[in-house]
Amino acid sequence: MALKNDSSVTEFILAGLTDQPELQLPLFFLFLGIYVVTIVGNMGLIILIGINSQLHTPMYYFLFNLSFVDLCYSSVFTPKMLMNFISKKNIISYSGCMAQLYFFCFLSIVECYVLTIMAYDRYVAICNPLLYNVIMSNQVCSWLLCGAYVMGFAGAMAHTGCMLRLVFCGVHIINHYLCDILPLLQLSCTSIHVNELVVFIVVGINIIVPSVTILTSYALILSTILSIHSTEGRSKAFSTCSSHIIAVALFFGSASFMYFKPSSIGSMDQSKVSSVFYTNVGPMLNPLIYSLRNKDVQAAMRKTLRM
Repeated sequence: MALKNDSSVTEFILAGLTDQPELQLPLFFLFLGIYVVTIVGNMGLIILIGINSQLHTPMYYFLFNLSFVDLCYSSVFTPKMLMNFISKKNIISYSGCMAQLYFFCFLSIVECYVLTIMAYDRYVAICNPLLYNVIMSNQVCSWLLCGAYVMGFAGAMAHTGCMLRLVFCGVHIINHYLCDILPLLQLSCTSIHVNELVVFIVVGINIIVPSVTILTSYALILSTILSIHSTEGRSKAFSTCSSHIIAVALFFGSASFMYFKPSSIGSMDQSKVSSVFYTNVGPMLNPLIYSLRNKDVQAAMRKTLRM
């Protein structure tokens, strides 16, 4: 099936993060640095988990997938974003824009559910430690991750399929640094009622369901931790969850700000800044958070470097 619809638009122009000329070069080097750290950090964590048998546990299996998703996720839009800082017009074809939209939605949703699964894993580890190996068996872990990728596929298909039915005409400048849903809807010269309904349902499900699951998991974890009499035991339990809480707060907080605000021009300018946190900063910080605050990862790193 051809990606091009009946509109006269064959390409879009990505407006980028800012239109101030004096900021373009500094921002290019800033985001280039972020991208390099993201690639090196996530690739390093993937290799580290893959070659160290002591990290072949459910927790690090999920972390391996989180790093893989972040690696792909940042590569979907960052190269185009960097081009925008050094070129007068950052043009993206219609088919390229729809492909970017699809993979952006797919990987965003998968990340939501991987973070949710990691919260459930921490709940089982802290609240049911004796049954951990039974509950979090290899088969269960595989099914959970399979469900995350299925949800990502379904959500991305819904968003992209509805976007393909729209007609774009006139102004074709996307007020963003990537082909995201809300900036594209502002360019349509046909009814976007169905698209807005899909955004409300799909985004609602993929933010509310994971958020409720994560909050419930941590409420039960907190209840269990407070019942531990040993100060050292409570401290150890808190430390195993702190990295994940930071990652969740960063991703879900900024994503909620982006998608649960009215899609006006003014709010879109604010949302572009907010989206930097879950599109660029989050994927860069995740491997750093999990490696700097995790003794198992640090031990595996020292062992690997001594080889």
